[in-house]
This record gives sequence, C-alpha cells and structure tokens, in this order.
Amino acid sequence: MTIKGRLYGVGVGPGDPELLTVKALRLLQAAPVVAYQSATDKESIARAIVSQYLTGKQIEVAFHLPRALEPEKAKAIYDKEVEPIAQHLAAGRDVVVLCEGDPFFYGSFMYVFTRLSEHYHTEVVPGVSSLMACPVALGVPFTYYNDILTVLPAPLPAEELITQLLTTDAAAIMKLGRHFTKVRDILHQLGLASRALYVERATMAQQNIIPLNEVNPAEVPYFAMIIIPSKNRL
Repeated sequence: MTIKGRLYGVGVGPGDPELLTVKALRLLQAAPVVAYQSATDKESIARAIVSQYLTGKQIEVAFHLPRALEPEKAKAIYDKEVEPIAQHLAAGRDVVVLCEGDPFFYGSFMYVFTRLSEHYHTEVVPGVSSLMACPVALGVPFTYYNDILTVLPAPLPAEELITQLLTTDAAAIMKLGRHFTKVRDILHQLGLASRALYVERATMAQQNIIPLNEVNPAEVPYFAMIIIPSKNRL
C-alpha cells in the first residue's frame, strides 16, 4: 500500500529571498516535488524568489489559477489545475507548494488547500506578507496603540471603498493594477491623498516608490499597494 505524500503550503515572502523563514527553507530543500503558481506566459514569481535554494534534483510542477474569473467558472479550472499535485501526493511524494507572501493572506495556496487538505496531511508555513513589507519599504509606522487597520482589495466597487476608508484609522489597498485610477480619485475625493503612499514590488529588486500623483496608471502592476498610515503619532 502506497503511503500518501504530505502537502506543504509554504509562504516565501514578498520578494527578498532573505525573508524566507528557516522552516520554509528546510521544507523546500527536503521536498522531492516543488509546485508553484505561474501565469502561462510569465516566470513564476514565487519560484524566482526561492530559485537560489532549489536543489536542482526536484520535480517542478507549474499550475495556473487565472484570477479574473467568476467563482463558478474558476472552480472547474482550479479543480483541474491541482490534479498534478494530487497525483504526486497519491504516489507518496511530498509536495511543497510555494506561495508569494503568506499562504492564507490572499495567497494562491488557499485554492490548493480547499481542494486537497481533506485528502492529504497538510501543513501551512506562514510567510512575511506584503502587508508587513510595504510599510517597512516606505519607512512609515503603520498603526499605533488601538488604531483600526483596514485591508481593502482595489477591485471593490468605489462605494464600498469609500465606506471602508471613512471608518478606519489606517488602510492598505492591495491588488491595484488596472484599478489604480479609481482608487487615486477616491483618495483625492476623501482628502486622503496627502497621506497615501505608493509602492510596487516591495522588497524585490524592482521595488519602486513613487509619489501618488506621479504614478502612471498604465504601468501599475498587480503587486502594488497604497498605504495610508494612521494620522496618530504616539
């Protein structure tokens, strides 16, 4: 009888390879199979982060989870994309699935977890998320004492973004991409633009910090964030 492999969801951090945890590194180098999310026409960011730590003897499995899909349409695609991972686990091989940032904080590993964790022993290793990395890259304390922090996905409708921004002390607006102009206009409307700070690809070699009003909307990547630090200073 074949013993099932173990599934590991490993957070690899926001981009700097030195922000990988010791546990993540140990599991990564011990695993016979390494899997990672990758767009069909682009290099996997998660793999690029850990490339120097790969042994060169591991089986690599790339999968693609398209983001801009309705949940019902995405489900069947996601079910199919995780099948190669399941096949290795069923054959008794442990699989480390890489995930940028933290696996359970808007991480791609969540979609693997919901499909396979009930069938295979699964362990999740936290990673440094962009929510922690971006304020540090910008050099600003985010929150003080009892400040309320709100994390907002930029694709939300404008009305929802406005409602949430009006009731919080500090905010992080993620997944900017093509939604940047909408978000920027809302910040000006609410009088928050002067506090808002923009950073893209925090901690990566391509990290870029640009004044909000100088950002070219056509060039804003998915991995960009606007930080609105608390106005409180203690």
